[in-house]
Amino acid sequence: MDNNGKNRPLFFLNDRLEFPPLETANEDGLLAVGGDLSPERLLLAYKKGIFPWFNEDALILWWSPDPRMVLYPEKLKVSKSMRKVLKSNQFKVTQNTCFRVVIEQCAQLVRKGQEGTWITPNMIDAYCTLHEKGFAKSYEVWQKDKLVGGLYGIDLGHVFCGESMFSLVSNASKVAFVNLVEEFKDQGGKLIDCQVYTEHLESLGAQEMGRKAFEKVLEGNV
Repeated sequence: MDNNGKNRPLFFLNDRLEFPPLETANEDGLLAVGGDLSPERLLLAYKKGIFPWFNEDALILWWSPDPRMVLYPEKLKVSKSMRKVLKSNQFKVTQNTCFRVVIEQCAQLVRKGQEGTWITPNMIDAYCTLHEKGFAKSYEVWQKDKLVGGLYGIDLGHVFCGESMFSLVSNASKVAFVNLVEEFKDQGGKLIDCQVYTEHLESLGAQEMGRKAFEKVLEGNV
């Protein structure tokens, strides 16, 4: 085994609602394999800083990357051009009006460097169940009564765990994201979990945070 834990044996989940300690994840952030997508397991995972991400033909993989990409709502960066878009009233934003449609659109989105999607039919059903229970939320962006963008994620109260977004026209997903962050801030939310680094997220003000610091936020200790 190397010092980074790259060759650590994988932890296989069974029917018990439990996860191994986060520090046992390998250097890529892979923590465990297997289990199920029940609402109870999903909520337990998110509350611990764990999320599922896997291909349709694979076992469920559970991740807890270190560092973590996060956004403090007050650090959101909105460009001058984006502010013009927001003030133009060319888009209408709603919340939780068509959750399943939003997640299905996210699943259909073709992403550079990725084959297929991790948003499988079972995943869609699982998150729709969380939505019915009030934990999974969506933001929808409309243009002339047509759905053109949106996002969805898990709302833990003080932390919003963003999952995916889509855009059919320029700026639509950004409009959804800005509305989410600003509303979350107004409600007293502390942190937006963006999971992993991208240049796009960094341009919006997101930053990397160590896993232990992220755990403290989830536990309400920060």
